[in-house]
Amino acid sequence: MSSSSLNDDSSMFEDVAARLKLMAEPMRLRLLFALRSKEQSVNGLVEATGACQANVSKHLSLLRKNGIITFRKEGRYVYYSVTDAGIFDIYECAKKTLQR
Repeated sequence: MSSSSLNDDSSMFEDVAARLKLMAEPMRLRLLFALRSKEQSVNGLVEATGACQANVSKHLSLLRKNGIITFRKEGRYVYYSVTDAGIFDIYECAKKTLQR
């Protein structure tokens, strides 16, 4: 890769680094895997992860702001689900490098 090509890709490098940084928090990974197969409420995620509601809500907000998850309201309940399933591909790639 030439230095010109590296400069052309600098914004992509920034975007990829931001996505990896988002995933660099174990609680966020736990939340994503709790949401992998079905949507859940905050209470369901608190129960699934064992974390406190404030901590779960903080991480859900970050994941939602970055387009990884979405939510829907049903009455007074909010249900979260994964919108970018490619996030699990990134996880699997990282996991494979640890198993070598």
